[in-house]
Amino acid sequence: MREATRADLPAIAEIYAHYVRNSVATFELTPPDAVEWERRFDAVVGAGLPFLVAESGGAVAGYAYCVQWKPRPAYRHSVENSIYLAPEAAGQGLGGALLDELLARCAEADIRQVIAVIADTGDPSSAELHRRRGFREVGRLSKVGFKHGRWLDTGLWQKELGSHPGGRL
Repeated sequence: MREATRADLPAIAEIYAHYVRNSVATFELTPPDAVEWERRFDAVVGAGLPFLVAESGGAVAGYAYCVQWKPRPAYRHSVENSIYLAPEAAGQGLGGALLDELLARCAEADIRQVIAVIADTGDPSSAELHRRRGFREVGRLSKVGFKHGRWLDTGLWQKELGSHPGGRL
């Protein structure tokens, strides 16, 4: 587990492209190109938010990062998390390790709320991963995405990291 670097972006892009093309875990329809990944990376790191990778066998096997939940300043202590694993890395505990480290780094960055927007893919693993780490489902949006010929719901999951005495609140 370590902080992502620009050198990791091609591997990150390849992992994400798999989910864009082959699943409904993300609602993107076209994989982002290298320029877009650099923009996203710069936005996350520039905001002081965590962007992590997990390695296995010397290769990037997964990644996780957070972005500000909404652009308005009052939301500055709330983020949305994203976690993706290379298909061959699933089931090895890397998702949990990434999420644990992401939450720890969010707490260090004065983040109070972490929100996961989880597509209803029919596979409960993402929801269960978040539930085991104290997230609770706080809402559901019905049929808000259309991909691969079907309408999809999203669940909104939230975890409070606690108050920040002496912090920026």
